[in-house]
Amino acid sequence: MAVVEKLGQFYLGRVYDLASGTTLEEEVHYDARDLTTHAVCVGMTGSGKTGLCLSLLEEAAIDGIPAICIDPKGDIGNLMLTFPGLTPEEFAPWIDPAEAARKQLSVDELAKQTAELWRNGLAEWEQGPERIQRLRDSAEVAIYTPASDAGRPLTVLRSFTAPRGEARDDRETFRDRILAAVSGLLALLQIDADPVSSREHILLSGILEQAWNNGQDVQIGDLIRSIQDPPFDKVGFLDLESFYPSKDRFKLAMALNNLVASPGFAGWLEGDSLDIQKLLYTDAGKPRLAIISIAHLSDQERMFFVTILLNEVISWMRNQTGTSSLRALLYMDEVFGYFPPTANPPSKQPMLTLLKQARAFGLGCVLATQNPVDLDYKGLSNAGTWFLGRLQTERDKLRVLEGLEGAAATSGAKFDRQQMEQILAGLGNRVFLMNNVHEDHPVLFRTRWALSYLRGPISRLQIQQLMDPLKEQDRLPSTATTVASSRTIAGIGDVQNQRPVLPPGITEFFVAPGRASDGIRYRPALMGQGRIHFVSSRRNVDVWDDITLVRPVSEEVSSSFWGEAEEWDESDMPEMDDQPVAEAEFAPLDSRFSQKTTFDRLEDELKDWLYRHRRLTVRTCPALDQTSTPDESEADFRIRLRHQAREERDAQVEKLRAKYASRLRTLEDRIRRAEQKVEREKSQRSQKAMSTGISVLTSIAGALFSRRLGSATNFSRAGTAMRSATSMAREAEDVKHAQESLHALYERQDAMNAELQDEVQRIQDAFDPELMELSDDVIEPRKSDINVGKVILVWLPFSTDLRGRLTAAF
Repeated sequence: MAVVEKLGQFYLGRVYDLASGTTLEEEVHYDARDLTTHAVCVGMTGSGKTGLCLSLLEEAAIDGIPAICIDPKGDIGNLMLTFPGLTPEEFAPWIDPAEAARKQLSVDELAKQTAELWRNGLAEWEQGPERIQRLRDSAEVAIYTPASDAGRPLTVLRSFTAPRGEARDDRETFRDRILAAVSGLLALLQIDADPVSSREHILLSGILEQAWNNGQDVQIGDLIRSIQDPPFDKVGFLDLESFYPSKDRFKLAMALNNLVASPGFAGWLEGDSLDIQKLLYTDAGKPRLAIISIAHLSDQERMFFVTILLNEVISWMRNQTGTSSLRALLYMDEVFGYFPPTANPPSKQPMLTLLKQARAFGLGCVLATQNPVDLDYKGLSNAGTWFLGRLQTERDKLRVLEGLEGAAATSGAKFDRQQMEQILAGLGNRVFLMNNVHEDHPVLFRTRWALSYLRGPISRLQIQQLMDPLKEQDRLPSTATTVASSRTIAGIGDVQNQRPVLPPGITEFFVAPGRASDGIRYRPALMGQGRIHFVSSRRNVDVWDDITLVRPVSEEVSSSFWGEAEEWDESDMPEMDDQPVAEAEFAPLDSRFSQKTTFDRLEDELKDWLYRHRRLTVRTCPALDQTSTPDESEADFRIRLRHQAREERDAQVEKLRAKYASRLRTLEDRIRRAEQKVEREKSQRSQKAMSTGISVLTSIAGALFSRRLGSATNFSRAGTAMRSATSMAREAEDVKHAQESLHALYERQDAMNAELQDEVQRIQDAFDPELMELSDDVIEPRKSDINVGKVILVWLPFSTDLRGRLTAAF
């Protein structure tokens, strides 16, 4: 059996001979790193394009490379149909009853035939059930459905997330992100808005720009209010009312509000936030093929979502480190309409940005289409690999040739247009031409059998059937009864109506209730805030840690006051007001907490407690000499280690291959010379055999027809024949020795290849991230590096539930 698994290589199929119309034994393996220069797959319906692209994604998953797959038609969901047992029972639920009826078979009979077809098809391509299991073990496959709960729901309308880090500092990318977000939103509202002349576009762009410059995410409700009351008075040199009167702004706000409030649009407000890192990896750090199905959306909704998604990918990309290895894939199954040659839809600019810049960050883009005419081939000239299948019309072929020529010019590679035309004209089903600028010449190949069952588009009901088990797992941790707030505050004293009077020097605030404010009862607590500087030159750590502690107060106060406090997350702090809600009640406040000296003492105790108890723990990986960042989870750290290990692995494998390359070339030269010697010796033996035969025949003829049998001439001929026979025997011996030498060289070549594979496997084992141990390193602060703010009194709102129990209302 051929070895289909090769380190960093994708097994796509076998070489195809166009002249004879046969598939050869030579396997086609595609270097994963070549995908960092992106790929385009073009082929008409029935060409096998879907099978090739799914095989490419399967190989990425097996190699531990995550992917985001935009699925406008529903075909990519077939990646979830992987059946290691290859039994009819596994196939039966996914057999189309209509197809079975057309074939005059029952569903079970067709399932049995399909299972047999898949088992035989995989075996023909040197694959088996164990490879399907390896695919399932290597990566999670999940289907996401924006604005729908069929799969895992996704929402982009809760907020327009502000760019972070480098994505915000790069002003050109920042402006492009605003333009695309606003264009997508207005397209959703069916407003044809030009970015230069449209009042709607300019107004919304100004609102987003101001908020994002301040690092603020924009909630959809905030956006509606900001349209009515923008955070600026002028637009350019004109005052706001002259540029866009309030009554017209109100119409735009109403249009957006009506869209959000419509029953059919409720799904957009539900689901997980669009977090690229969480799409690419599970919470445990396992790679994921995230299939984002948009087949159920309208054209405007698709354009809006794809635009937002591409911008989120750009922001995620810019926060990654540079690399030459493949980090992740972005795949779009049908790019038609999103990247046209002349029009400029909202999705085009972010897609062009990815094609130009993603390579430096190890993000590979793969775009597929069955309609090659309406594509911007000038933009696609950034793609280094083209997979070309059977095309429908001559016009399609001419457009593809134009794109190939542009890609070749961009990379400086040679391009033989006439040869390409001939090859494209002869392509059949599942036969593709791979034109890779990283290789010396194009490769014609037949695609391998897909590990996934290719049943065709997956419906919404089938998506739900596939995803229900995964969604059930998502719900498992949430088994406890949830009350209004995740913060649990210990109960204190009875409630009374009077708000206590505090002396000067004590600051108080009121936590805003998170729901209806009827029947609010406030309970007192103290809030202390500190800032700690953790420094370690050995671990390259220099961070500030902000901490907020909240301690409910009661008559019983232990000696370790701050040790019993609850830490509040700085990113999830509740809103604070300087006045309570109307008609609220108050719990009594112990007299000790009405004295300024108590607060001064607690400030000193807070600094001492932080010095004695607050520590920063970072994870280290000695094998790679890497340290986690303070805010980096173990899963994210292992993801980074996985990528670092892959880079180290690739570098050492490349060095090893270079080391063996010259030895293998020398051996190949010797084999070639030995083969030539064998042929030469065989030729000489043949010539000698012919000569010997002639001599023998001449001697026999002379003896038979000569009048004198014992003549000198006859004896001479007989001697010549004997000498020729002896010489022929020597030639045969020479052929045997030459063949033995050649076989010895073949064995040496096999041994050297085996030695190389052993070395490669050793490197792979040495850099297996799952085997690398992590250790914790604790960093202690200096007392001089601790700053403590003023301790303040905060009032926490509670309300009474139906059973008369007090629950947090914040």
